[in-house]
Amino acid sequence: MHTIDFREQNVHSLSLRDQLPRPHHDVAAAEQAAQQLIADVRANGRAALIDQARRFDHVQIEEFRVGQADIDAAVRELDPTIRHSLEIAIERVRRATEAQLRDPVVTTFPGGSRITQRWAPVQAAGLYVPGGKAVYPSSVIMNVVPAQVAGVERLALVSPAQQAFGGAVHPLTLATAGLLGLDEIYALGGAGAIAALAYGVPEIGLDPVDVISGPGNAFVAAAKLAVSRDVAIDSVAGPTEILVIADAHADADLVAADLLSQAEHDEDASSVLVTDSETFADRVRTRLSDRLDRTPNRERASVALHGEQSAVVLVDDMDAALAVSDAYAPEHLEIVTENAEHLADRVRNAGAIFVGPYSPVPLGDYMAGSNHVLPTSGRARFSPALGAYTFLRPQQVIEYTRDGLAEIAEPIERFAEAEKLNAHAECIAARFESKA
Repeated sequence: MHTIDFREQNVHSLSLRDQLPRPHHDVAAAEQAAQQLIADVRANGRAALIDQARRFDHVQIEEFRVGQADIDAAVRELDPTIRHSLEIAIERVRRATEAQLRDPVVTTFPGGSRITQRWAPVQAAGLYVPGGKAVYPSSVIMNVVPAQVAGVERLALVSPAQQAFGGAVHPLTLATAGLLGLDEIYALGGAGAIAALAYGVPEIGLDPVDVISGPGNAFVAAAKLAVSRDVAIDSVAGPTEILVIADAHADADLVAADLLSQAEHDEDASSVLVTDSETFADRVRTRLSDRLDRTPNRERASVALHGEQSAVVLVDDMDAALAVSDAYAPEHLEIVTENAEHLADRVRNAGAIFVGPYSPVPLGDYMAGSNHVLPTSGRARFSPALGAYTFLRPQQVIEYTRDGLAEIAEPIERFAEAEKLNAHAECIAARFESKA
């Protein structure tokens, strides 16, 4: 990991964002390719999906929708110990997500008039579960449970066809979806899957959805952005990232383990340490080297840790560390300092905040109860994690009585006339004219 030295610098400057470590991506190339794949699916439907599965997933597939018998078999054949782990995660994520639901709020006005603020679920959601370098049953849980908690009527899950399983969805992905009661599952991946969810493919029985959620590679992210004019999306996710704020009181070996845990995801993953102790940073580097030599995913983790997106950032103090973190707006923020809780209270921008040495990021990946589908690439400045609210729409229900409207009829009419919208004013006045 290379070093960025912000000591004796103004870390509160907005130009700081341009100096922070980020992966380099040819976004334009991904967007252009995704647009072509989407257009192909819209024009050619099932034939386009067959061709894309052959080209990208290296499988010949004819039936994209998974039958109920296959779902039931995957659940039945699930290893009991894995099933136990999945059930713990499902229960904890469901409990934490239910806390996001809101009761309707009624605001009353004179004359018995009122406005009700309520939150209604979308009718259909499309859930994308990746299946590239690893299998992600955890992403099934993180997508499905919030949609179920929100009350979405129809859930359609897509996950890439696996060459190792004869063109089927990975059995563990399938079993997790089955545990959650899903019955609409498709062996679809990449930008084509996003297009199929957004616009539907009648030949395979897939109708369009209202919201698409879930992480994926650069082409999936580009495709989600491309269809966002026609369907809602949760966010545009990039490679995973972790930023650790640590001081000299932290355990260097644990910090090294945490940085490595994200680096093993992908060659483009970002691992960033922000500290006010150069000596501590050197200890972390030593421990990280030792752990990297022993880890099974050392090849891609090494690429990630030595890439431009991973760095040790040196700062003067913890106030500066917090400023750097807020400018970076990490997907995962870990705080392992002497006063971690106090520092966490001051964080503005982060997808999820892990406080103290016993709250590592993998806890959130699986069983903390929080959601692991989080904003990346600095989008935590304005985007939230995936949650029940992703699948809910706020609605206002307006109910005024005659007396309530009469009280403000004249001010409304004057308002409308000032805007040269005379029919608006007449619309109000008509309700109080005598009918001969």
